[in-house]
Amino acid sequence: MDRLDALTIFVAVAEQGSFVAGARRLGRSPAAVSRAVAALEDRLGARLLNRTTRAMALTDEGARYLDSARRLLAELEDLEAGAAGEGGVPRGTLAVTAPVLFGRLHVLPVALDFLNDHPTVDLRLLLLDRVVSLVDEGLDVGIRLGRLPDSSLRAIAAGSIGRAVYVSPDYLARHGAPAAPQDLAGHACIAFADGATGQQRWSFGRDDAALAVGIRPRLAVNTAEAAVDAAAAGLGVTRVMTYQAAAMEEAGRLVRILRGHEPPSVPIQLVHPAGRHLPAKVRLFVDRAVAALRARFADA
Repeated sequence: MDRLDALTIFVAVAEQGSFVAGARRLGRSPAAVSRAVAALEDRLGARLLNRTTRAMALTDEGARYLDSARRLLAELEDLEAGAAGEGGVPRGTLAVTAPVLFGRLHVLPVALDFLNDHPTVDLRLLLLDRVVSLVDEGLDVGIRLGRLPDSSLRAIAAGSIGRAVYVSPDYLARHGAPAAPQDLAGHACIAFADGATGQQRWSFGRDDAALAVGIRPRLAVNTAEAAVDAAAAGLGVTRVMTYQAAAMEEAGRLVRILRGHEPPSVPIQLVHPAGRHLPAKVRLFVDRAVAALRARFADA
């Protein structure tokens, strides 16, 4: 079998998660696709996929091979487009991931503009409040909030976001504002964290003035939207990222307090697999998203 055809089949199977789905995408029979992947593994002398009767998963070698195969196929697609006089024209499916609320508020508008300008591209936007592997999930671009661990991904800075404490005007009228982080012990607090129960600690200050303050939540929730809504309803004080409370603050339903004690902002970064040559769809989307996010968050 042609090596390029084998690469195409393997990528389709890995991205679709099964031989049947990969075969359907390519318009081939599952048996033919299974034989092609087996022949590829024999030629490489390495197992790329672990197969059971119920599931299929990439091996470590398979994940690395998938990353390289995607880049090679993308480079070939751009090379052929350039030879046909279409160099730089984005095409195909672009897969992007971002945190749920941040993605809805700040990435989806970029995606819609991008699709309007590039009719030959389809886009899959995966919104999740957890970090996923671009390689394992078949994704081209990830928007990440916070510092990144070392990896083979290329990261591009796109601004920063602060973390702040908010309370409703009604709550302030009834209970007053804490003058310092330590005063939060005497206030009703709304905690936002996965599995948030019992006492928690909120960090304040910078560098040698950093301070961790223990709070006991009156309400603990696992989404920022719920924490913001509860604070706006006057239940108590909450701490979230500034973009999560921006709409309520602009509407006058929340007030930002303890500004002089806020911890350092966290970076916004776009990540994509490293490589000498990016497909036009990835390059153009990244350029557009970075420009839009920097315009909004450069001074956060």
